[in-house]
Formats: sequence, C-alpha cells, structure tokens
Amino acid sequence: QVQLVESGGGLVQAGGSLRLSCAASGRTFSTYAIAWFRQAPGKEREFVAVISPSGRTTDYAVSVRGRFAISRDNDKNTVLLRMNSLKPEDTAVYYCSADFQPRTRAGDYAYWGQGTQVTVSS
Repeated sequence: QVQLVESGGGLVQAGGSLRLSCAASGRTFSTYAIAWFRQAPGKEREFVAVISPSGRTTDYAVSVRGRFAISRDNDKNTVLLRMNSLKPEDTAVYYCSADFQPRTRAGDYAYWGQGTQVTVSS
C-alpha cells in the first residue's frame, strides 16, 4: 500500500511555470508507476503524465507534451511534475496516483492523493 500527498499548486499567469510534487509513503515506492491526472470543474478526470517504476519510461497527454515534464527520485519517494508555458485551460485540480503498471486510464489506479489546485489566469 502507498499513500500519496501532492503539493506545489497555486495561482500563476498564463505563460508561467509551476512545479508539483507527489510525496509517497511506504517502502515499496520504487515498485509503483506514478501518474498525474487533472480534473477541471464539470469535466472528467483526465490523464496528464505517467512515469514507470524505474523512471526510464514516461508518457504524456498530447495537450501537455513539450510543456510538462515528469520525473522521480526513488531515494526520496518523490515524483515531480514540472509545468511550463501554462495556459488557462491547464486550470484544474491535479492528482497523483499509483499502480504497478504505467497506465493512462484513471480507473486503473487504486491509490490517489487528495489533489492540489492549479489556476492559470489569462
């Protein structure tokens, strides 16, 4: 089992940057793929990025490719999501999630954090 806590959200102007952090508890962190999802008001939760347990493989939603970067430090039980060139449409609650396989569907993930709000003003 793993517990996840997100941080780093906030208010930023369009074109700005934020760095989200997902801190995990548990000794088996390095066995989990970690993904970021986001959910805007009135919309379904959507995939943003995922990183494999080793960190060697990553995948991104088309909408964020080239602007966002996911990385992990298994020694620190932490996953980072660096977000650059932010747009108003990136506004959402961002969640990190864990599963043994790097998947892109929210329904495949058993473990979730509480979320962190990202607001991008135009």
